[in-house]
Amino acid sequence: MAKDDRKPRRPRAETPRGFRDWFGPDVLARDAMLGAITEVYRRYGFDPLESSAIETVEALGKFLPDVDRPNEGVFAFQDDDETWLALRYDLTAPLARVYAQHQRDLPTPYRRYAVGPVWRNEKPGPGRFRQFTQCDADTVGAASVAADAEICAMLADALEAAGIARGDYLIRVNNRKVLNGVLEAIGLGDPEADAHARGVVSRSVDKLDKLGPEGVRLLLGEGRKDESGDFTKGAGLAPDRIELIMGFLDARRDDAAATCAALRDLVGHTGVGAEGVAELEEIAALLDAQSYGPERVVIDPSVVRGLGYYTGPVYEAELTFEILDDKGRKRQFGSVAGGGRYDDLVKRFTGQSTPATGVSIGVDRLLAALREKGRLAEAAQGPVVVCVMDRARMAQAQTICAELRREGIRAEVFLGGGNMGRQLKYADKRQSPVAVIEGEDETARGVLQLKDLRLGALLAQSIESNEAWKAQPAQLEIPRAELVAQVRAMLARRYDGAA
Repeated sequence: MAKDDRKPRRPRAETPRGFRDWFGPDVLARDAMLGAITEVYRRYGFDPLESSAIETVEALGKFLPDVDRPNEGVFAFQDDDETWLALRYDLTAPLARVYAQHQRDLPTPYRRYAVGPVWRNEKPGPGRFRQFTQCDADTVGAASVAADAEICAMLADALEAAGIARGDYLIRVNNRKVLNGVLEAIGLGDPEADAHARGVVSRSVDKLDKLGPEGVRLLLGEGRKDESGDFTKGAGLAPDRIELIMGFLDARRDDAAATCAALRDLVGHTGVGAEGVAELEEIAALLDAQSYGPERVVIDPSVVRGLGYYTGPVYEAELTFEILDDKGRKRQFGSVAGGGRYDDLVKRFTGQSTPATGVSIGVDRLLAALREKGRLAEAAQGPVVVCVMDRARMAQAQTICAELRREGIRAEVFLGGGNMGRQLKYADKRQSPVAVIEGEDETARGVLQLKDLRLGALLAQSIESNEAWKAQPAQLEIPRAELVAQVRAMLARRYDGAA
């Protein structure tokens, strides 16, 4: 029998399709942004919650991301007891399960925020990943739309705390009850009998930002063919019904009162529509009382939100500044957060209606927006690197490093071996501000060498216009006893022309 000399194939070192790796500077920038946002949430009285990344498929329910493929769109597997489990696809469905399970031990209303990864088994594409981070805040157990107004105000504060300037964002608010009034007015008032047609209409109008009015008009009618030639079947509505829906989408006026008056004219004859308009008027009044005017929050009927579990007010945060797309064309950045009221989600577990409302921030999109505007927190500098002249001097290097760490200074000993050039090259790659050097001669004389690596990098660029930089030596010899004080002074140096 011939011997099989083939070597086993090495695994390919590649990220799975639709996933990505995050390295130090991006992780730190994301953490700083999330820290600013969650501090606002805490200021509003919300508490953190960490729930399981895995839920039962039954608990996740039918509200999956891919509505055209029921019970797909999640990463699922069967446990050894034949229970189907899945990675969570958002942070809202797990909250409903947590509240239903622990409501006796939780205050009512229960206000929580949560940050964590979610997973969606969808086809990946440019900027579309199968794992991403969400940052949510929700209030469970408050029926008053004051809870919705509070979420909108908190979202405005959170965006500004993260670095989005006032004037660069707009929070747009609508009410699904108003849309339901429109659906009733066109003969689609039965949520069960007309469920499919209502879903098609809702998803069509939710694409207004992407397709424009004419694209939505086509989807409400016979259908629409996209640029690739693919045809999407429409809702098949009659022209007069289409015009009523388009009038609803175009009902935004100069202020909240005028917008609500226009909506009342459209759907005020339906009970649910009138109720929705009244709630919008109350939200607008509550926000106005807190000085959240139309420069930050507006009533906008074109906001629908595609998920089927929304039952009342819905809201979306849109960034209004322009960026260039891949083809160099100007376009607005678009939505970075959305949410609304979902009074029936907990009811799936308890059988009792439980009011709830909340918002989810798309962390990756908001981070990309801050990067686009140059408003990310500066990347944290690397650690002070203590160089090792030879193996016999490792203990001395560790002693220096421990002394710096005890004083709260981030520091590390170079452990890679090699000459001084290699060690300094490593320090540069680590973006280290300072290198500490102690050889036999330095030990004998009771001194240390400090290299200011930031200044050295600037001088290496042959920048001749700033004499203040040149006046500062890039390397100092200091008494050993002054290690901490001198390193602190070097870390505190600024290089905008001042020492």
